Amino acid sequence: MHTAAVKSSTWASWAETSNVGDIALEQLLHDTRAIAADYLTADPVALFIRTCALRDRVFRLLEGHQPPRQSTELYVAGGYLCALLAWMSSDLGQLRDADTQGRTAWLCAELADHNGLRAWTLSTRSKVAFWDGRLRDAVNYARQGALYTAPGTVGTLLACQEADAWSVLGARDETDTALQRASQARETQRGQDDIGGLFSCPPLRHANYASAAHLRCGDPQRALAEATAALTQQAGHAYGTVAQVHISAAGAHLALNSPDGAAQALQPVFALPPERRLAPVTARVQELARPLTQTRLVGTVARSLRQRIEDFALDSASRHALTTS
Repeated sequence: MHTAAVKSSTWASWAETSNVGDIALEQLLHDTRAIAADYLTADPVALFIRTCALRDRVFRLLEGHQPPRQSTELYVAGGYLCALLAWMSSDLGQLRDADTQGRTAWLCAELADHNGLRAWTLSTRSKVAFWDGRLRDAVNYARQGALYTAPGTVGTLLACQEADAWSVLGARDETDTALQRASQARETQRGQDDIGGLFSCPPLRHANYASAAHLRCGDPQRALAEATAALTQQAGHAYGTVAQVHISAAGAHLALNSPDGAAQALQPVFALPPERRLAPVTARVQELARPLTQTRLVGTVARSLRQRIEDFALDSASRHALTTS
């Protein structure tokens, strides 16, 4: 009997040991939030490398031993970091890699049983699916994410992302319904975002999705009003978001037969250095080339805009990432 008691005691001593402390866990979450905030203004490739290093540290810790509570916190940190890497990979034009990161983030969310991480991971996967042309998947991921009760602004972003996909599909009623839910989610928001920064949806980001959706649904006046109000009345979020609001304004000007207005709206976008020309930004700029070929927009300004769009897309963050990897 004594031998059995000794074995139990030995196991208990092992079970209460850990390769990570509570202060270290707190620091990991702090570092994750810092990355999410810095990504809004910093070089995306440098932030990607920094995020990989922190994720690797978390995964190494998970390969060791810690009590279940600390393992759960590590899974949450690892999941958010993989979700960030998925979003960044998509911004850098690497959609397959982004999908892989998203699946790993989802596994971490399930292992941690964390609804906030589930919701943000599904938001990320919706974003990746959208830019990969899988619009129905984008809608489904956004809707699935909305089923999880989570604090902060993720509900607003998920509804915006659903509207984004519906607008490309030409489903105006579904787009309007999703945009209404985005506004309702903002009005009923409770608590703060777990991570913030990239994983947040302030008013300017909300307006970016709304203006783009209105433009695709054939309402350039409303799109222009939304974009103009956002740029003049709201604080900036990420440089990529601000650029896309300017692009929506430019698209509205073109739809209203004003290439001069479009040229003016695009000036801040064309001024972006190559390493900040994220894939969604360059893709949306290139979409403007189509209306510029219309007969009613032929002229010196239209020709100049077409050339500037071509030049803009030649040197982008995606190319910068490939040369530094």
